[in-house]
Order: sequence, then C-alpha cells, then structure tokens
Amino acid sequence: MFETTKYLPSLQMMTADGFKPIHFLFVKSQTWKKKMDCSDSFSALLSFLAVMITGLVCFPAMSKAAVKISGDLLSNPLCEQDQAFLESMNALDTAMKRMDAFNQEKVNQIQKTVIDPLKKYSNVFPSLNMAVKRREQALQDYKRLQSKVEKYEEKEKTGPIMVKLHQAREELKPVREDFEAKNKQLLDEMPKFYNSRIDYFQPSFEALIRAQVAYFTEMHNIFTELTDQIDQGGLTDEQRKQENEAKLNELRALSIVADD
Repeated sequence: MFETTKYLPSLQMMTADGFKPIHFLFVKSQTWKKKMDCSDSFSALLSFLAVMITGLVCFPAMSKAAVKISGDLLSNPLCEQDQAFLESMNALDTAMKRMDAFNQEKVNQIQKTVIDPLKKYSNVFPSLNMAVKRREQALQDYKRLQSKVEKYEEKEKTGPIMVKLHQAREELKPVREDFEAKNKQLLDEMPKFYNSRIDYFQPSFEALIRAQVAYFTEMHNIFTELTDQIDQGGLTDEQRKQENEAKLNELRALSIVADD
C-alpha cells in the first residue's frame, strides 16, 4: 500500500491545469476518508496515479530539450568537417524528433483517458460538500426546535403553555422531516459514491499502464535503432576506451589546456 502523504509535496508543486484535479482529489480523499470512516485505498490509488502521470507527462519537456540539443549539434561546424559525425547527428536528430512526437501523442492520450476523467470526478465533490452543509444546517434547526419543544414539555401544563407546545411541535415537524430526508440521502449516496471509485478509475488506471508500456517499448525501439546507426561496428569496449583516451591526450596536448 502506498503512503498517502508521501507524494503530497510534489503534487503541490505542480502548476499545470492537468495536475490540479489530482491534488484536489488527493486532499478531498483525506477529508472524505475521515467522514466516511473508509479505508486508505482511495487516496493511495490517487497518489499512485499522480506519480505515474507525473512521470509520463514530464517526458515531453525532456524530449523537447533533447530535440533542441540535437538541433544545436547539427549546426556545429564539426558536421561540415566530419561526414561520419554529420550522419550520427542526423540520426540523433531524427530519433529525438520521433521521441518528441510520440511523447506528445501519449500526453494527449493521457489527457483524454486519465486527466479529463479525474477532472470530471473532482466536480462531484463541491455538490457533496454542499449537501453535507445543508444536512448540518438542517440538523442545527432540528436540534434548536426540539430543544424548544422539550422546554415547553417540562413546564406546567397551563393553557398558554399547551398552545405554545402545540405550535412548537407543528413547527418542528417539517424541520424534522427535512433533516431526515437530507440525512437519508447522504447515507444512501455517499457509500455508493465511495464504493464506485474502483469501477470509475479502473479504465483510467488500465489506460495509464498501457501508455507506460507503449512509451517504454517505443523508446527502446527508437534508441536501439539509433545505437545501430551511430555505433561503430567491430570495436570492443577496450578499443573504444583506447580511442577515447587517445582523443583526450590530443586535447591535453593543446597549448590552451592547463597542466593537471
């Protein structure tokens, strides 16, 4: 089971509109859990969803940065001097653009299958909160009038007192019925709302898992192809190490390089 408060700081740092309903739901789940005496599974599920979404939705920012880097490398004068380097940078730039396009596609998919349903679900809470407030107000009115009736019942049964008692009881009757109706509605609807959470989130949860699988599969394919394109065949790790060391020695031999 996931710790329900572990990811709250990171959720609070998110400012994109897509993340607001996740944080809202997380906080609300804590409140409703106390009111309904329910388990921790709901808020834990929301925390887990938030962490998974954070990882996937943040990747496009990194891929755009990678596209910028590959573009800068392509404009490097070295590409004009070294054909092999130019081919490698072209392969890198193509791979980064593929990655960026795929990331954006996945973000759009997550928006539709996960974030939008979360927003829709979060819209239920204000109406539930309002229903609870109306029930609390009805309870206070009921208690006030019930206390008034009990006060008259304790007094001596004189004519004026009996009239006031009758009036108080008549005044109490619709208030009691109103409270009982609001109370019954919440007792019926809140457990149903809570119990429906798994069925509601299950499709989004599955979509998120599938998006993760698709993402890492595609990234594996992209970078495998890139490695095959830029890899110099026939070189062992030791040979690569020697080649790198030789190039470093050339750099160290330059007059502009300070001695170690």
